[in-house]
Amino acid sequence: MKHTKFPLIRLWAVVLLGILPVTACRKAPEGEEAEPSKSNGIILGFSQIGAESAWRKCNSRSIQDAAAAAGIQLLFSNAEQKQENQIKAIRSFIAYQVDVIAFVPIVSDGWDNVLQEAKDARIPVLVTDRKINIQDESLYAGFIGTDSNQEGRDAARFLLEKFKDRMASGNRPIRIVELSGTVGSSPAARRAQGFREIIDQYPQFQIIYSASGDFLRSKGYELMQSILKSHSDIDVIFSHNDGMTLGILDAMKERNIKAGTDIVIVTIDAEQAAIDALRRGEVNCVIECNPKTGPDIMNLARQLARGEPISRLIHVEEAVFSEGDDLSSLEPRGY
Repeated sequence: MKHTKFPLIRLWAVVLLGILPVTACRKAPEGEEAEPSKSNGIILGFSQIGAESAWRKCNSRSIQDAAAAAGIQLLFSNAEQKQENQIKAIRSFIAYQVDVIAFVPIVSDGWDNVLQEAKDARIPVLVTDRKINIQDESLYAGFIGTDSNQEGRDAARFLLEKFKDRMASGNRPIRIVELSGTVGSSPAARRAQGFREIIDQYPQFQIIYSASGDFLRSKGYELMQSILKSHSDIDVIFSHNDGMTLGILDAMKERNIKAGTDIVIVTIDAEQAAIDALRRGEVNCVIECNPKTGPDIMNLARQLARGEPISRLIHVEEAVFSEGDDLSSLEPRGY
């Protein structure tokens, strides 16, 4: 296999590019050093976009824990929300001669050159969580993650049910504020697209304002403060993730607006904080975006390392939680 050759050259390449290899290891008691696990000979280079939310942190933990359990050596890089850091990390993985590269693309475009370099080095690439736009799809082996279009559709279908009586009566329009995710990211684009596929069929629904909150709680709060000053006729807020939603709730509380009652709130991710808000009646619908993809990624990494083909598109299973649901048996989310 590739990693059995020139280990000192590979290690030096990683040091030069500033990427610290992280070996899969067991969790040690506090104060003790972690003990490396027995590697099964596979080295996986993984580029994560950052740690911007509880969802993202859970996603990273799932990958790290699954690598340790599988005995796969993991080189894990945090890009800190910058595409240039991800490209640098992928190039370091190529120099290190890893067996497989996997990454969460912060944006959809701009990957052609670095993935061509990986293909030239005969290293298979797995895209996860967010999709990419690329001219030559043979530059990556496949995608595993959520169906963002379906998440948007689920949000719209909840609103159709929620407002069916008002729609039948023909009263005033239903005004929607949308807080979308990072500009250029596939979840932001596809959640908006899926939402509009349904909403646009019903003229009673009107999106009166749409802006990017970059998937961040702080930006959700800032945007909502501004929106509430200029709009007093909001019926619905559709938020592309729970992080922004928590910021939205903070801003509404400051103005004594009853979230979930005065304004219907629909959010995506299903973090524990959002489920708790649903139970309190502050959120009306929570659409799951499953972050626990680590075991599946490790299984796919094994297949790719063996030279086996994988499915081009794998969507993980997800659920929808809404007001009125019995959530008593729902286990803690873990994120």
